[in-house]
Amino acid sequence: MSAKMILRSLVLLIVGMSCSAIQLAAQDAPSVADAARRSREQKKETTKPAPVVDNDNLPPASAADSSAPAAPAAPDSAAQAQNAPASSDKKEGASSSEDEEKKEKIKALKQEIADKQQSINLLQREIALAQDSFYSNPDHDHDKAGKEKLDSMQSDVSQQQAELAELQAKLAELGPPAETKAPEPSQP
Repeated sequence: MSAKMILRSLVLLIVGMSCSAIQLAAQDAPSVADAARRSREQKKETTKPAPVVDNDNLPPASAADSSAPAAPAAPDSAAQAQNAPASSDKKEGASSSEDEEKKEKIKALKQEIADKQQSINLLQREIALAQDSFYSNPDHDHDKAGKEKLDSMQSDVSQQQAELAELQAKLAELGPPAETKAPEPSQP
């Protein structure tokens, strides 16, 4: 009996020591709230990176900024100099309105293409569901209506894909909008 008592007391002693070790380990670990506070402080301390300047976020240069100062004109060519900018402004205005129209057409075509692609994607998903339903039927060989529905859906997808190809061809025909270039300053 004394061996049982010694064994029991030894087991209790081991259990007691392991419980106290777990409590000590738990006290050393930081709490979740402390970790959250530290992460918030670290986020506040981090500085935002400097913005990168590239062609995408630069404002377009105006004609006055990009052209070099003009040399004084001779008195007899002053009238020609005054008439020339007016006619070039009309040409630039007409070309810019054409460019704007072209940009609008391209934007509309791109939106139409995106809508058509979403429609095709949705139809393809519906076909996949319908096929799963059709082929899960053990007697699908005799299901004429189900087969006709699948065939109809496939033809709808192929028709929409053809329409998408036509839209993409129209977009390729329009090409990128013409960009007006600022005159380069002449070098002496």
